[in-house]
Amino acid sequence: MLYRALHSAASGMNAYIFNLDVIANNMANTGTNAFKRSRTNFEDVYYQNFKLPGAQDSLGQRTPLGTALGLGVTVAATQQDFTQGSLLQTGRQLDVAIEGAGFMEVQDVNGPLYTRNGQFALNDNGDLVIGSANRGRRLNPPISIPNDATQISISPEGIVAVLQPGSPNLSQVGQIQLTRFINPEGMMQMGESLYQQSDASGPPLPGQPGQLGLGTIMQNYLEISNTEPVVELVELIKTQRNVELNSQILQASDQLLQLVANIRR
Repeated sequence: MLYRALHSAASGMNAYIFNLDVIANNMANTGTNAFKRSRTNFEDVYYQNFKLPGAQDSLGQRTPLGTALGLGVTVAATQQDFTQGSLLQTGRQLDVAIEGAGFMEVQDVNGPLYTRNGQFALNDNGDLVIGSANRGRRLNPPISIPNDATQISISPEGIVAVLQPGSPNLSQVGQIQLTRFINPEGMMQMGESLYQQSDASGPPLPGQPGQLGLGTIMQNYLEISNTEPVVELVELIKTQRNVELNSQILQASDQLLQLVANIRR
């Protein structure tokens, strides 16, 4: 019995230490644009059944209960929270935020990736790319801004237009498309606020902003992290207490094992 207690307490320690890592990552990314917090889902593990419920007693009556002993806890999954983050007004014309559902597609060397981080910049060819010092991932479908453009306008429907010298009107140069997934929580997390399609997410379903359940585009804004520091601190305190409790169970079980061993001598 004591060995089972040690195993259960050890599984609790491992599971809650894992949860501490998840909480720490959430808190570390409170300032990361378009970051989506994760939560840890737990589940109890295999049960050892000593007596099954509904077994017959000596008089032929069915017992209402059984006797079972659980063998601990394990991490069932980490699940992302895709609730909308707050929108921060930046005033920068190449900053865009998605208000509602959807992702923007960018092209990577290994195929398309998806993001809600609309912190765009222009590369040397005038193409819209994610503002990063690591990779020059272009927006897909690609949009190129003329080098003489004096103003860039992006509508809620994703239409990108520019104002050029000698022209009183804006000229359309492209349109930002959005993509949704049946199960966005099933997408692969790639870092840099990027995601990849997986067998669990379903295929990408592209469309124009504001249609087919997709959100709209807000120019001069960025979506910030949806991590709530107060919520994470509460979870941190609860997890620390669970770690301490399982540690105490481990110590008590170990002491009892030593006591039993001494008695048997």
